Amino acid sequence: MAFWNRITAWVPVWLEAVVVFALILAAGFAIQRLITQFLNTHRASRHPFLLHAWARTHRLVRFMLGLFAAGMAVQLLNLTGVQLDIARKAFLCLFIIQLGWIAIVIANIAMDRYTYGLRLDVADNLMARKAVTQMGIMRHAVNILLALLTAGFALMSFDSVRQFGVSLFASAGIAGIVAGLAARPLFENLIAGLQLAFTQPLRMDDAVVINNEWGWVEEITSTYIVVRLWDWRRLIVPLSYLLTTPFANWTRSSSNIIGTVFVYADYTLPMEAVRAKATAIAKASPLWDGQVINVQVSDAKEQVMEIRILASASNSSRAWDLRCEIREKLIAYIRDTYPESLPRVRREDFRRAEATPTH
Repeated sequence: MAFWNRITAWVPVWLEAVVVFALILAAGFAIQRLITQFLNTHRASRHPFLLHAWARTHRLVRFMLGLFAAGMAVQLLNLTGVQLDIARKAFLCLFIIQLGWIAIVIANIAMDRYTYGLRLDVADNLMARKAVTQMGIMRHAVNILLALLTAGFALMSFDSVRQFGVSLFASAGIAGIVAGLAARPLFENLIAGLQLAFTQPLRMDDAVVINNEWGWVEEITSTYIVVRLWDWRRLIVPLSYLLTTPFANWTRSSSNIIGTVFVYADYTLPMEAVRAKATAIAKASPLWDGQVINVQVSDAKEQVMEIRILASASNSSRAWDLRCEIREKLIAYIRDTYPESLPRVRREDFRRAEATPTH
């Protein structure tokens, strides 16, 4: 011990603090790496969520290690007076941030556990989409709320900031009104997000039509949704807009959907043959779910009749492909079997034909 004291007597205090800080961080990171390797090799197959939860805490653990190492190093500096007061307030602020971060991580892990194992890539995914949608919106709302509370409590640990905030809210009423008006769209969308989470007029992976744009709900945040359109464009829609403007949800009650195909043909086309052919096309297709196939003349126009074919599929993507397949094969069937029944413009003058005398 005496030998160690003689050595450290020649080392500056600040260097001792740096060495202690570095050693604690190195040891903590090494232990964290060993735990991660252990979970990857021994628990990944039996307890996959445990590895997921540990991964969620990766950055938080490093922050806690850094805060602990900094606290141990600062104790070696023997701070006094103003420096000690600043250090205490700084550590109090960082400790509050750590508590808020812990609360956010715990909330996110709990929501991940609720939705863990749910799959959106299966045909019957209604319950999974409901849970994922609710937890996604709640996650954004909870994270924002906890982050704001953490930031507020952290800033209040400094006297100058606290006094400035009190004087600002006490004397600057007009500024507060202006700030409230400026933040109104944000709070509107946050409230709309909570309404959307509980009422669920749409969910993740729903097929929707918004402003005559058709696509799938790809992402739901606390303030807007992202709709992946059929041509891979992304439509960004504020949540408040969804609660005030009508839109179509094709998969509201289930993932099954009925696709519509329109074909136009001459009045001479035999409908029984077309009905039998459309039914055969649907039954032969792996895209058809075996529930609905219906063929009817839905309208009679001046030159052609409108034939509507209804066919059901397990989801919107398969329904789109099924519609295209039925349309293509039915047009080819009419073209090859009844070419005279393709749409045409009639030019016969029946009155002149009746007036012409016969010999």
